[in-house]
Amino acid sequence: MNILILGSGGREHAFTHQLIQSKKVTKVFVAPGNAGTDKIATNLDVNPTDFNAIKEVVIIHDINMVVVGPEAPLVNGVHDFFLADEKLKTIPVIGPKKDGALLEGSKDFSKEFMIKHGIPTARYQSFTQENLSKGKDFLETLDPPYVLKADGLAAGKGVLILDSLEEAKAELEEMVSNQKFGEASSTVVIEEFLKGIELSVFVLTDGKNYKILPSAKDYKRIGEGDKGLNTGGMGAISPVPFADESFLSKVEEQVVKPTVEGLQKDGIDYRGFIFIGLMNDNGNPSVVEYNVRMGDPETEVVLSRLASDLFELFEGVANQTLDQKEFSVIPQTATTVMLVSGGYPEAYEKGKTITGLENVTESIVFHAGTTTNNSDVVTSGGRVLAVTSFADTIQEALDKSYRSIDEIHFEKMNYRKDIGFDLVS
Repeated sequence: MNILILGSGGREHAFTHQLIQSKKVTKVFVAPGNAGTDKIATNLDVNPTDFNAIKEVVIIHDINMVVVGPEAPLVNGVHDFFLADEKLKTIPVIGPKKDGALLEGSKDFSKEFMIKHGIPTARYQSFTQENLSKGKDFLETLDPPYVLKADGLAAGKGVLILDSLEEAKAELEEMVSNQKFGEASSTVVIEEFLKGIELSVFVLTDGKNYKILPSAKDYKRIGEGDKGLNTGGMGAISPVPFADESFLSKVEEQVVKPTVEGLQKDGIDYRGFIFIGLMNDNGNPSVVEYNVRMGDPETEVVLSRLASDLFELFEGVANQTLDQKEFSVIPQTATTVMLVSGGYPEAYEKGKTITGLENVTESIVFHAGTTTNNSDVVTSGGRVLAVTSFADTIQEALDKSYRSIDEIHFEKMNYRKDIGFDLVS
């Protein structure tokens, strides 16, 4: 079987790493991929949202399955594109169609879905330019901090959490009237701030059956102690110690089951991953958001803990036989620490030569923002490498990751030295 993975980050490198281990997989192609996937698969210079170019490579390389990494192709309807094409319609796509992708593509849709199906979440209302004054009135009914979310995709930047009521009102106007996040913020969801400890639970579903993947916690802020600007993620840990059996049982009963059943009731044939961002408030789960794909850098720790054949699970998704597939997880803890470009998440330089990768022996290094320049591996993004390690405890796994980081160098390399600080006593 030949597999095509769409995307270029650490998530896609982690997918590739797992899939090449399957005896059923002949060859893996990654579009466009990075310097890491280039070492273990075949990169194709194709944009994941250029569906006609994807069709061309699928036919040329006799692709038998497509795995979609990022959200944009899903929200734009890559799965629907395959189903509508005579030459592509029999090729399974791992990732929801456009109607299911609305869970991430529209915050308003996802909140309405949660309320409709009794899934615990924060109180909210949605507003546009037409009812802007009502939005300001609604803000006055809430206690700070105030949460404003652009309805559409905004490259991870469309969520504001503000302590000042006046600032929240000003930002609401900036979002809907002045299109601060473009078309994505023409509708803005205002919601109650959820208190508690955040974590993520990942579900793989074939539309009827599901498997709950390991839980994970990521660290978004650039600075130590969770300070500074938000990023795409500076590290992650799996499993999450406070997500014990009792809590995860509540998550399954109150969130996972009603989500999968709700999709079925609404006539949405959903086949792929559901990323559930949760808040644990005194042992009770509440949903912050849905994503319709795996997160990054959570994928690097979650998939790495799978003992099962990932391709077999994807076959189960495609054929709606996921319940018949063997599923097991490595009990060890996995940690990943992101190495980022100097200046990230603001302006940064690319093209910095990376050295020392060949000296790493204790960890797996997943490439996130890299490319090749002649024979050199160089930086090509803000988040560059995810250094992932296994051990019996969080601290031991982190120690391995940090020892591995000592071997790696590129100009202005930056990373957080306190990943897991809130979980390690």
